[in-house]
Amino acid sequence: MDFTYKLEDRSESNYWDWNGFKIFWSVQGKENKRPIILLHGFGASSKHWRKNSNYFAKKGYSVYSLDLIGFGNSAQPGIREIGKLDNGVWCNQVNDFIQKVIRPKTSNKIVLIGNSLGSLVALTCAVYLKNEILSVIASPLPDPLDINQKESKTNLILEKFKIIFIKIFFIIFPLEIILFLINKLGIIQLGLNSAYFKKDNIDKELIDIVKKPVLRKTAARSLRAMCIGMSTRGEKLKASYLLEQLSLSKKVPFLLLWGEKDNFIPLFLGKKIANFHRWVELKIISNSGHCVHDEDPSLFNKISYEWIRDLKTF
Repeated sequence: MDFTYKLEDRSESNYWDWNGFKIFWSVQGKENKRPIILLHGFGASSKHWRKNSNYFAKKGYSVYSLDLIGFGNSAQPGIREIGKLDNGVWCNQVNDFIQKVIRPKTSNKIVLIGNSLGSLVALTCAVYLKNEILSVIASPLPDPLDINQKESKTNLILEKFKIIFIKIFFIIFPLEIILFLINKLGIIQLGLNSAYFKKDNIDKELIDIVKKPVLRKTAARSLRAMCIGMSTRGEKLKASYLLEQLSLSKKVPFLLLWGEKDNFIPLFLGKKIANFHRWVELKIISNSGHCVHDEDPSLFNKISYEWIRDLKTF
């Protein structure tokens, strides 16, 4: 376990009403004027950044950690309340958070740092909110990179049938039972063992961070909205399209931080992105898994800070 960082929770926690939904967020270094937003991965929450927030606050940043809707302590709406949950919805949530919470305090552009799903949300924001975003650090970036995108009328028809099938499948699929079994059979800890290369970092606090939101009565309905949303989203919300759009503008510097031993999203995908999009910078963290920021926080914090500090415009 890495003991070179210090766990200090000096964050101020808040709830924010977003379109009628309660959203949890916290901030460290709120007196500082250079904002960072930390975006967690699937199944995690803002508390997953427990080893990072204080470091950046001490470096002069106001560090905001946000529970994306459906996760952590934020509301867990279902398809009746919100329709679907995808990275477009989470991007809108981040945008409104910037306007309502951060903009009254500073006009400085935002640094976005994401883990996994949070990286995809950060990439989405970099494209659709590019005038607000200074830079993005993605660690790692999910979503397959489709270099040869082709559309035809036949494909569009098949896509419509696919969307209908997916909606029916997830409405019928007993997610309530699945989540119950996940808790009872200890599958969460098995998943963390697969995600983390350094098993000593899987402590009780981490297990609670992932487990508690799953125990909420609203968890299954929100997961259903995510499954439908992420499975049926259009091309303009997928990483291939988003990276292409970002490459056209080249307004937002982009760093990939990838664990060499990532079992969930293998390193070759990061290399594929960096090879195809030469403006993307890739840094590989040896002997680290899917959650570099939590497995190797000292190294993650140092690399991230120095990259942000030394940013040059395109």
